[in-house]
Amino acid sequence: MQHSVPTLSRRNLGKAGLALLSAAALPRVAAAQVPATVQPLASTRVVRPELLRRAMSAFHRHGAQIARRDRIAIADFSQPSSQPRFYLIDMASGMTTTLLVAHGSGSDPAHTGFLQRFSNAEGSNASSEGAFVASDYYVGKHGLSQRLIGLDPTNSNALSRALVVHAAWYANPDMLRTHGQLGRSQGCFAVSEGDLQQVFARLGEGRMIYSAKV
Repeated sequence: MQHSVPTLSRRNLGKAGLALLSAAALPRVAAAQVPATVQPLASTRVVRPELLRRAMSAFHRHGAQIARRDRIAIADFSQPSSQPRFYLIDMASGMTTTLLVAHGSGSDPAHTGFLQRFSNAEGSNASSEGAFVASDYYVGKHGLSQRLIGLDPTNSNALSRALVVHAAWYANPDMLRTHGQLGRSQGCFAVSEGDLQQVFARLGEGRMIYSAKV
């Protein structure tokens, strides 16, 4: 179940950015308020200030291509795959929730659990850096998935490379108990099978995902 939120004005967006940066200075923030049918995500954390500043800069730079500006997602690939590092942020309140997300095998050839590099190249199987806008849903080999459109030169091939948001068994929390880290995708934002519905409910179409290692 998803509720629409009024589009923020430029003034309110500026205020939201300041609120988010202020929230990032706190040790923890409260879990975001969500519809009763949506369960809380894996944990509550805050985005590191420098990463948040870059994401906000991208958010404003690509504003004309981001139809829905009430929430954004940030993937912090400086953290290992064993940590919740996919942040879903409410732009009005600064409330943040996080969950696990896998990176591409081409970004971590030795399977260390840490992203080593980004790539925009076809066939690289690597994660890409930059701002994406979430597009339409479809059913593919991973079940219900969501296409992504890359907005930067560093991820301009996202659509042709089929970089999407999808669920995968290798992104489930039990991978941490047995292997200490998640498996790897082919560059997609692969989340836990149990989290996919929640991600789609919060992200929806027309919102930005920002991916970086800062």
